Amino acid sequence: MAQQDNVVNFKLPDLNSIGSFKYVLVLLVPIFILALNSFVIVEAGSVGVIKKLGAVNEIPLTEGVHFKMPFIDTIIAVNTRLNSTKSSALSSSKDLQTVKTEVSVQYSIKGDMAPKTFQKIGLIGQIEATVIEPSIEESVKSVTARYTAEELITKRETVKTQIQIEIQNFIDTTLNNKGIQNGIHIANVAITDFNFSEEFNRAIELKVKAEQEALQAKNEKIRRVTQAEAGAAEKQLAADASAYAITVASKARAEAIKREAKSLKSNPELIQLRIAEKWDGKLPQYNGTSVVPFLNIDAVK
Repeated sequence: MAQQDNVVNFKLPDLNSIGSFKYVLVLLVPIFILALNSFVIVEAGSVGVIKKLGAVNEIPLTEGVHFKMPFIDTIIAVNTRLNSTKSSALSSSKDLQTVKTEVSVQYSIKGDMAPKTFQKIGLIGQIEATVIEPSIEESVKSVTARYTAEELITKRETVKTQIQIEIQNFIDTTLNNKGIQNGIHIANVAITDFNFSEEFNRAIELKVKAEQEALQAKNEKIRRVTQAEAGAAEKQLAADASAYAITVASKARAEAIKREAKSLKSNPELIQLRIAEKWDGKLPQYNGTSVVPFLNIDAVK
C-alpha cells in the first residue's frame, strides 16, 4: 500500500467567516467603550462632582476609583487644595490719602460643599472673579478708611488681621445668601504692598529726614552736656581733694600747736629749752637798764 504524503491545504477565508468577525467586532467595541465610561478616577487633592444628565448630585466623590453611569453621569473635578490669588484695591485713608493696597489671599474649597459651590458659583476661575476679588476690594476700602496713611504702615499687622476678618465675613455673607454655608475657607491674608501718592511719599521722606536731624542734634547736645558735666565733675573732685588736703593739714597743724602750747604751759623749763634752741650764741651789744647800760667792749673793738 502506497504511503500518502502529508499535504497542507491552504484555503482562502470565505466571506461568511469575515462577516462573522465583523459582527463580533461590532459587538465588542461598544462593550469596551461602555466599560471605559463606567469608571472614573478622582485624583488626590480634589473631589468629583456628579452631573447626572446636567443635574448636580449633592454628594461628592472622594479620591479613588468610582463607578458611574456611562453617557449619563459626567464627573467634574473640583480642586480642594490651598489656592492663592492676588488683587489690588484703590481706597482712601482716614486722612484722605489715596492708597493702592495689594493683597494676597490663600483659600480652599471645602470638599463636602464642593457640589453646591460648583452649582451656585462654578470652578476656581469663577470663584475668584465673583467672590474672592470683590471681597478683597470691599474689605480693603472698609479697613483702610479707619486709619491714617501713617498708621497703615505702623500698624500693618493689625490692619492685615482686620482685612482678613472682613474678607471672611464678606465671603460668608455671599455664600449664605446662596445657601452655601462655609463653602470657602480663608487660610491667610497677606498685604504685599501699600502704595501712596508721590506727594505723600515726599512728605514722609521730609518728615523722616527732619526727625533724624532733630534726633542727631539732640544726641549731639546730650553728648556735649555729658562731656561738660564730666569736666565739671572732674574739676569739682580735684577741688574737693585739694580742700580736703588743706583741711586735713590745717587740722593736723592746729592739733600740733595745741599740743605744743599745752606742753609749754605745763613745763616752764621747756620754754627755756626752746629759747636756747633758737639762740645763735651771740650776746647783745647793749644790755641792762636805761640808767647803767652794759657795754660789750669786745664787740666794739
